[in-house]
Amino acid sequence: MALLTHIKAIHAETRAAYGWPRVWRELRRRGIRVGKERVRRTMQDNAIRARSRRKYKATTDSDHGLPVSDNRLNRDFQPGQPDRVWTGDITYIATQEGWLYLAVVIDLFSRQVVGWALGERMTRTLVIDALTMAWFRRRPAEGLIFHSDQGSQYASADYQKTLCGYGMLGSMSRRGNCWDNAVTETLFGSLKVERLHGMRFETRRQAKDEVIDWLIFYNRHRMHSTLGYMDPMTFEEVWRRQQNTQAA
Repeated sequence: MALLTHIKAIHAETRAAYGWPRVWRELRRRGIRVGKERVRRTMQDNAIRARSRRKYKATTDSDHGLPVSDNRLNRDFQPGQPDRVWTGDITYIATQEGWLYLAVVIDLFSRQVVGWALGERMTRTLVIDALTMAWFRRRPAEGLIFHSDQGSQYASADYQKTLCGYGMLGSMSRRGNCWDNAVTETLFGSLKVERLHGMRFETRRQAKDEVIDWLIFYNRHRMHSTLGYMDPMTFEEVWRRQQNTQAA
């Protein structure tokens, strides 16, 4: 019963984001010694499961005559240090007031969402605002690669001018190939499956609050399998401590 109480607490805290493998790791992180199989059986016997996955349509409008950048990233999703490669994309959330659009900027090293913007329209201003937030938070050195799809927002002259002003190099996926920007697609899938699936929003404000709450949870707490089951911010902090130790 004590184990079930802990599992239910984690299930509630993560809004049903975790299946049994991550629940087991979170239990271990909290000092609760228990086997994987026991956690799996306990969750199965009590009908505790992660939210199921759904498919969502793409929002990319690449049917335009604007110049596009070469694919500098070329699916190399594991840079050796922070602020060397960022990726960005746009997704949508339904509300009773109409669509709410979310643009994000992700640092590929730690998978941390370093910038975001929310708005009523899917415009170049939306993606510029997300990039500007990321730049002011991180102040990366010149030469950072920013990768996106070929959407008109990212191909626009205003966005490309902003990239150039920040000393960044543009990179774009091949047309119609979502796997070239797989990390960002995965982030949106996690947001919609783990938090937004089944929720109804009367207003855009309600949806904004829920999205921002999840982004903060994602950066600070959500375990990531590609990061050794650390959250993005902890992963980066550990890396920086290691670098300081080696330099001392």
